[in-house]
Amino acid sequence: MISMTHPTEEVSHGSSPAPYHRPVLVEQILKALLPAPGKLIVDGTLGGGGHCEALLAAGASVIGIDHDPDAIAFATGRLETFGQPFRATRGTFAEVDSLLDALGVGRIDGALLDLGVSSHQIDTPGRGFSFQQDGPLDMRMNPEGIVTASDLVNTMSAEQIERILRQYGEEPAARRISERIVRERRVGPIKRTLELAALVEAVTPRRGRTHPATRVFQALRIAVNREMEALDAALEQFSARLASGGRFAVVTFHSGEDRAVKTFFKTRSDEWIDRPEWPEARPNPGRIFRRVTGKALVASEAEQKANPRSRSAKLRVVEKI
Repeated sequence: MISMTHPTEEVSHGSSPAPYHRPVLVEQILKALLPAPGKLIVDGTLGGGGHCEALLAAGASVIGIDHDPDAIAFATGRLETFGQPFRATRGTFAEVDSLLDALGVGRIDGALLDLGVSSHQIDTPGRGFSFQQDGPLDMRMNPEGIVTASDLVNTMSAEQIERILRQYGEEPAARRISERIVRERRVGPIKRTLELAALVEAVTPRRGRTHPATRVFQALRIAVNREMEALDAALEQFSARLASGGRFAVVTFHSGEDRAVKTFFKTRSDEWIDRPEWPEARPNPGRIFRRVTGKALVASEAEQKANPRSRSAKLRVVEKI
């Protein structure tokens, strides 16, 4: 599951340092995407620009996509010394087709998605991602989005909330938590992060290091930002954009994302498909990839110690054929 407290690095942005999360699995990503002069790589999750910086330093041109204006501003300042090889555009990775069309870009040589949440977003109380700081129960990655986490917990039925907590958070106490939410909101709307965190902790007291609200906040964030739907759209669009020999790398942080990526890559890279009712296996007509990684790559022990956020990261990579 995604850790809700991430270590940060100090990165120069103009005259003053500003915190952004450390990029994970940088060496593995560089080996996977093979950045080089003449190659164009799209980073669909720009964030603080850490991965972009490594790709640019290897000689590639990079387009960074993010729907958070804070991320666009920060990364643009951080990477301005690279000049024209770097471009940033605001939007979601689910809109990559229209965003690249607007830039006049056709085929690309590589694509990267890092599906983690940045420390900058979590550590900004006003964004409402953290259960360790008080703030509005918001969780919108795009501040201009319509639906907030407060909207969900104050308007959905107990059954709908339970379904979100089970599907996106794999929360064992989903029913009890959802029922408690509905009961508490009859007294007054639930509007603050610490208010919701305390409610969850009252239902499932803390045991060990993990805060009992971790899965609940993760599930609500995914629902607010429609992250799984966006991921499905992005996988399709990036795959279509890749040139022959182009590589697609995806970093996931929780089991739902990883299952979706693993299944997508498998169904488009297996040479043969088989069904019980068939007399024998048949060639896979949907095959467009070969797998670069068999099992998902994970962070080294050294990286996990230096950056605890990397402990749950998994990297899967395919190549267009």
